[in-house]
Amino acid sequence: MAKSMTKSQLASELSERTGITKKTATAVLDELAEISYKEAENSFTLPGVGKLVLIQRKARKGRNPATGEEIDIPAKKDVKFRVSKVCKDSILSKYKMFGLS
Repeated sequence: MAKSMTKSQLASELSERTGITKKTATAVLDELAEISYKEAENSFTLPGVGKLVLIQRKARKGRNPATGEEIDIPAKKDVKFRVSKVCKDSILSKYKMFGLS
C-alpha cells in the first residue's frame, strides 16, 4: 500500500495543478487548517470532502483490559470528521468497478 502524501507533497501537487507557487500553496493549507480549528465548534465543512463537528460524549462505564475492573469514563467533548457522500461515492466507486468491497 502506498504511503499517504506529506504536507510538502500536497503543496507541490496543489501548486502544479493550480499554477500557484509552492509557498502560496503551503500558506493556503496552513490557513485552511487554522480556519477549520477555529470553526469546528460550529461545524466546519470542506465542500466535496466532509465536515468537522464537535460532539459531546456521555459518561459511561468501561473495563480496564488488564485487570477487568469496571471503571467510570467521564463525559467529554470530542471532534469527529464525517466524510461527505460525494467523497465516499467517488472513492468507493473504483472498488465496486473491480468487484472489490
